[in-house]
Amino acid sequence: MSKHVFKELKFYFRNDDTWTVSHSEMSDVWLSRVTTSYGRIAGGRMQEIHPCKRFRIEILPDADYIKDADVSTAAMADGMFNRIMKYQDIEKCDLVFEDDEDKDPLQIYFPFKKKDADGLDNIYQSSAISKKNGNLYLTIDPAHTVFDLYKNEL
Repeated sequence: MSKHVFKELKFYFRNDDTWTVSHSEMSDVWLSRVTTSYGRIAGGRMQEIHPCKRFRIEILPDADYIKDADVSTAAMADGMFNRIMKYQDIEKCDLVFEDDEDKDPLQIYFPFKKKDADGLDNIYQSSAISKKNGNLYLTIDPAHTVFDLYKNEL
């Protein structure tokens, strides 16, 4: 029986930017209650989707750069950590497993509630960079902020 070996997460932002974080660049990741639903994304055709209830991740400073495969206009000068701190617009991510590279990745949608009329920023997303270790702490959670969950790390 083969094991599902986690390779990377690919984040998708609401402005079509992407950011890929490899397994070795994460200290911790936690996805809560991933379910299967059916719905329309951006008014398109009805499709299978996988929303989660909560998401949190601790990302090492090694990931604070733009990879060749990623598109990120907002992070060109400042790096990805500053982009995450400035905009709260992560919409979804792909979970990529080493043994499933020939298959479509599992795409997870995060909880989302518009912060303002523009609808790009998510009131549920919060992030902080630790003064202790330089790691990026990120949560997308309707009930808790990054400061609730990681106050001892920041």
